[in-house]
Order: sequence, then C-alpha cells, then structure tokens
Amino acid sequence: MIRNLQCLEISGYQEMKVRTSCAGLRNLLQGLRCSVRYYSKHSCLQTVCVYSKIKPKQCCILDCAGSTCTHRTLPPGSILPWRCFSCKEGTKIPSKRKQNASITSDLLYKNLLKSEQENWNDISARYKAMTKRIKEKLEELHNKCTFSLGSPRIRFGENVYFEENGCVFLSKADDVDEENGDMLFSTEDLGFSDAFIQRIRISPDQRYMAISLKSENSEEATCVIIKLGHFPVVEKVIPSVFSFEWAANDVLYYTSQKNLKCQNVFMTTFTNQKHTKLVYTEHDARFFVDIYCTKDRRFLTINSNSKTSSEVWLIDCRHPFKSPVLVQARTKGVIYHVEHRNDELYILTTYGEPAEYKLMKAPVAASGKENWQLVYALEKKTKLVDLEMFSDHCIMFLKNAGHLYLNAISFFSHSVQSIKLPTWACEFELESQPEHTTSTCYFQLTSPVHPPKRFAYSFKENNLIEQAVQEVPIITNCHTTRLLAKSKDETLVPITVFHNMNSKELHRKPLLVHVYGAYGVDLNMSFKEDKLMLIEEGWILAYCHVRGGGELGLSWHKDGCQHNKLKGLHDLKACIMLLHELGFSQPKYTALAAASAGGILAGALCNSAPELIRAMVLQAPFVDVLNTMMKTHLPLTIEEQEEWGNPLADEKCMKYIKSYCPYQNIKPQCYPSVFITAYENDQRVPLTGVLRYVRKLRKAALDHASRTSEKGNWVPNIILDIQASGSHCDSSWEDSLNEVARHLAFLNKELEVCHLQHHSKPCK
Repeated sequence: MIRNLQCLEISGYQEMKVRTSCAGLRNLLQGLRCSVRYYSKHSCLQTVCVYSKIKPKQCCILDCAGSTCTHRTLPPGSILPWRCFSCKEGTKIPSKRKQNASITSDLLYKNLLKSEQENWNDISARYKAMTKRIKEKLEELHNKCTFSLGSPRIRFGENVYFEENGCVFLSKADDVDEENGDMLFSTEDLGFSDAFIQRIRISPDQRYMAISLKSENSEEATCVIIKLGHFPVVEKVIPSVFSFEWAANDVLYYTSQKNLKCQNVFMTTFTNQKHTKLVYTEHDARFFVDIYCTKDRRFLTINSNSKTSSEVWLIDCRHPFKSPVLVQARTKGVIYHVEHRNDELYILTTYGEPAEYKLMKAPVAASGKENWQLVYALEKKTKLVDLEMFSDHCIMFLKNAGHLYLNAISFFSHSVQSIKLPTWACEFELESQPEHTTSTCYFQLTSPVHPPKRFAYSFKENNLIEQAVQEVPIITNCHTTRLLAKSKDETLVPITVFHNMNSKELHRKPLLVHVYGAYGVDLNMSFKEDKLMLIEEGWILAYCHVRGGGELGLSWHKDGCQHNKLKGLHDLKACIMLLHELGFSQPKYTALAAASAGGILAGALCNSAPELIRAMVLQAPFVDVLNTMMKTHLPLTIEEQEEWGNPLADEKCMKYIKSYCPYQNIKPQCYPSVFITAYENDQRVPLTGVLRYVRKLRKAALDHASRTSEKGNWVPNIILDIQASGSHCDSSWEDSLNEVARHLAFLNKELEVCHLQHHSKPCK
C-alpha cells in the first residue's frame, strides 16, 4: 500500500508493535519525511498507548546513542522538528577558546538540569494524590475499553505469520491462534529482552524472515534475519537499519541510518556466496531514503524524498541484481510515489495544477512525467489520508470538512464509488497488507473518545459492513461539534469539539484545546483513554486544525509554513476566541496542550495572548526555532529549512522567525501556568533549549509579579518534569501513563476542576 512513509512510525500513540504494512503514502502525504515511521506524539496528552500493557523492551544490541525513532512508519526529519546534539562527520575541531566556552556551557547545562530536577522533586508531592487517582481511573478505563482486533497478520497462501507479546508465530490460515502456532522468534529467548518488534518481512519462498527490533530509548532499529525451518536460526544481524524489503528469495535490500539521516541503500544476499554491497547513495542532505515493495511484488522502489520533491528508482524483483532504473528525475515542487499494476506504474503525485495530490499512470518502459496520464484528481480542500492498491481497484481514504470518505476506483469501468464514513469517525487505520487480489478491504475507525471499530468495504457489493469482533462500549452521551473560526485574514479554520451531552453550563466547564500545525501533519485524533476520562468528568475537548497542518490538503500546509507561520498563530487565537464566544468555557477554565513542533504555536500564543488561557501542558516542545535553525551542524537543520526557512542566508527570514519564536519573545507579563515534560535522551528537541526557555519564562513571570503592587497578584507555576527514560519517539506504557496522569493532575489543580464540578467530596 502506498502508505505510512513516515511513520513506522512511531508517533507516540497507539502503536502496533508490529507494523506489517508497507511504507508509503500516508507518511508521504503527511510531510514526506517525518522521522521514523510511527505516528509520533503530535499533541500533548496523547502519549498514553493504552492498547498494551506490555512494556516496550530495550534491545541490548541497539546503539542507544544513535538517531531515529519508530512506530507506524516515517523517515526522520519531517513530522516533528526533532533535533540532535550530534554533529555531522567532518565537523571542524573547535578552537581552544571555543572548547573553553563549551566547558562553561556544559557546566551551566548540568547546573540547570540539577536545579530543575530538585525543583520537580520539591513540587511533585502536591500532585501525588491526584495523580494516583487519575492513574487508577485510566487503568480502569483501559480494562473496560480493551478489546482484541487481533495483531497484524502476514498471509502467504495457507500460512499466516503474526506477532504476540514479543514472539512471532506461524499458523495455518484457518486456525490462527497463539496456542496452535509454531513460535519462530522470541525477543526474550534470543537475548533481545529489552526490545520490541517493529516490522516483519517474510521472503517470497518463506525460507527467511527479517525482523526489526527497537528499544524505547533509541531511534535506531536493528534488523535480525532468521532462517526458518524446523529449528529457526539467526542468520545475520544488521544494526542501524531503517527500512528493508525482500527483492527475491535470498536477496534483501535495506537502508542504513545515521544521525537521523537515511541516505544509503544496501543489498545483501543469502546464497552460497553471501555478500553485501552498496546500491544507492543520496548526496543531498535535504533528502531521506527508504525502500518500498509494490503490492504485486513486481518492484522494489528506492524512494528519495525531501519535504518538497521526490525521486524514485525501480528494482525489478525478477532481476534483483540489475542496477536500479530511474522513474522520473527529481523536480522542484513535485512529490511522487509509485505503485505497479499490469506493466503500468500508478503514480500518486503533486505534478500539475492544482498542486494537490492526483493519481496518474504511465507505462513502465516510458515512466517520465511527460507520459503521465491523469486517473483521478482530488477535489479542492480535500486531504488524501491513505491509498491502497488492489488488482482491480484502488481505495482512497479522504478527509473533507472534518468528515472521512472512502472512494473506490475501478480500473475496469473507470467508475468512482464514494461512501461517507460514520460521522463520529475522526481517524482511520487500514489493516496491514490485505491480499492483493481480495474483493474486500478491512480498516478501523476511531475518534478521541471512540475505541476503534472494525469495518469492511466490499468492492462487489459497494457497501460498508461493521464487523462485530467484540462488544466495545461506544460513547453515546458524547456530542461532536464541528465549527469554523474566522481567522485574521478571513480564512475559515476547522475546529472539532467534544463534550458530554448531559453537561450544563458549558461556559463553566474546563476546556482543553489541542494544536499542532506543522509539516502538513494532522492533529492525532485516535482513541485515548485519557480523552474519554475527561469527557466523563465534564471537560470539553477542542481540536484546532490550524494552517501548517494537513487537514485541508497540501495548500493548507503551505499556507502555514516558512513566511506564513504566523497565520497558524492567528488561526489558533481565532479558534479559542470563537469557542469562548459560543459558550464553550472561558479563559480562566481553558488549557492548551501541544507537543514537539506544536510547542511553537502554543508558546507563541502564550507570549502574544496569554489572557486566553489559564494553563498549558507541553511535551518535548520545540520552543527555540531561531537558535536551532542557525546551527547547520545539527543533522536535521538543512532539511528543516523547507519548513521554517533559512535564517543564515536570508535576513528577512531571520527577522520573521524571531517575530514568532517562543523563546525570543518572552517578556515580563502575566503568563498562564505551564507544565513541560522533556526527555534527557531526546535527540530531536535538545534539552538545553527547553532548560533555557523555562528559566527565561520563569524569570519573566516573576519580574512581572514583582513590578505589580496589586494585592493577591497571581504568580503562575512554571514546572519542568525531566524524564531520564523514554525519548521523543517512544515511552513505555508505564511512563506514558505516569506522564499523562501528571499532566491531568496539574490541569485539575490549575483550573480548580473539583470546585467547578461541585464535587460533594473534597478534592484530594
């Protein structure tokens, strides 16, 4: 399937431990180069992956000092501005003066780190009781909502491969069960007890199995190749691998990863004369390389993508030793991704006007863009979420005005059947690797307050069928409202609002606003137990789909990046003001949640309109854009210039970034209370920047309080919780649960939620 190019992704939310789907479109659509292929933590308080209590394990052979992350599937550098401390090879050795400055800087960093850790230890006690209550409630909801849709399956004829609890099993198609299956691999038995399985690929003749393993504290994965048989044995171990696919029975292609970059493709063979050789190298630092296998297994594609352009090379699986063949040379502003059917390439691309995604096709033998023929074009302001190729049909999952649609395109009749999905649905997840020749497509639908439900679409009947896998409590007392806020330039900005239908006096209810607005990535709106808990306790949840994100297509992203970044801030202000005007809470009961790049807009709002909110929770926030983009030795800075601009080469760009950068615009004023969670091992958002931001923000708030002689002047709480474990990409179930519980305890205290809801019992 052309999907999840980005995320093997990670993302931070519910992540299936085994992502058997092919990398491709979804991440390509969400920014082309995101940083690992998982869905990383786009918005705060969405870290709790309460689908499994199995703690992600750390792999003893992984290089934890390495670089990228993983969970559903995307390449480093796009979705989130995850920054690294490490330098490129060839960096000049600093002079002695610079070395002395570095020593001073390191000492300051250590002192700041120690001070913040001591501060958190002193403060944390005040949230202990409420944190405990929230954790218990979340675990209760988890047990109530947990259901089994089954782990991802890979089917080869009558054989089915699947993963359960860190083990890979082989079973017959009519008897898929852990008890009846043969165990082929166990992370614990083979010495990988601290790692979790990320991806599985089976060779065409089923003699070999390649598995990638990853620890929660590393962004790099290790590929283990196992020779199957009565007694499976480990054939080879390859460290620092990002993506891999079998080209033939004994030929594996893979990409290596270093310093958050993936630019080399290798081929390794398992014939009598085993050897490994370099097949492709990308020399442009803006581009990230991964490998994809077409649904019919005819070609492997080497995909080299920046945030604004693409280049694809084909490897013929019938002749895996031949050199790759170029499809179309990279062209500025043209993104494309390739599938194959009946000697034709089906190309998802931005080529042509308007600059939104279109499905086109061309002969394999004449694949240049001059031969591309239009198959289907999206309507204006429509987001292509995912695309799946079948032998006779193509399925597109679309988002328009907040609603999800399914379009089925017949390659025979050239007809397009469109079905509107249930109105409560906000996210979908295509099930991994459906059979290429199947007549039915399976997927799941979900929302922040609706656990996933399984559906099937039949091509023959053109109907949607809800699959009754297990009884799942669907929320019937939660109302979903979709609004449009008018921004400063008259642009209408979508908002999705959830609240309890039984709630009265909504203007007195606590409101939690979510925002991201970067890299063309949508706000994550998949199910989370903490969201359901908040609804049950009377909270209002609002998701602001501001420009810079991807909710309304590529133009929505373009209109909110580089020199348009302030539009996202204007959108956020307009959204919050509209919510208050319509009676959804009020400023003193309003909180803002964001993570990673979402911290830019959240921090900018704090500086420019602090009166709109009472509290803010940030997770690994990117709050020092200017200083980061000035440091070209950082691995992601060059490629990030397509999102933020190049302040070193353009003084106008420097001034513009400075005008909205959260760190640069802190000033003495009445700020809301802020709770920030950061990670010592975060390679994408350096802890030093977060420490500086917190110190400067706290000083500004205290300076304002000291200058104000009003009696009872309110001083905000500025709290930094630094986690020694976890990273920008992954946290264990236990760590995620603790993080979310602390965030919610903080918000309950700051917004005085117990008082608002008139609890008969005193709030602990």
